[in-house]
Amino acid sequence: MVYQDRTLVCTDCSTDFIFTIDDQQYHAEKGYTNEPKRCLDCRRARRSSYNRGGGGGGGMGGGGFGGGSRQTYAITCAQCGKEDEVPFRPTGARPVYCYDCFRSGTPR
Repeated sequence: MVYQDRTLVCTDCSTDFIFTIDDQQYHAEKGYTNEPKRCLDCRRARRSSYNRGGGGGGGMGGGGFGGGSRQTYAITCAQCGKEDEVPFRPTGARPVYCYDCFRSGTPR
């Protein structure tokens, strides 16, 4: 396949950035099918915002979802009906449980 530098627009800051020939070849080698949506600066900023706060505990230490300002989504527990928040956007394809029901292992 013949690649050419392409100008794309960052979805975060709306600036133009170059999707270089080397970047396109790298994406093809990795099997990526989507073009990048963010410029290098916005990608770096996004990666650094996912800092999970040290330690190897997976961000779940102490019953919380790590530190920082991670977005949460309001849910109604599929088991007990309690209102709660989860750190992911529920799709409706699977039931979603409150922290207590999920932790108890009952829904599994």
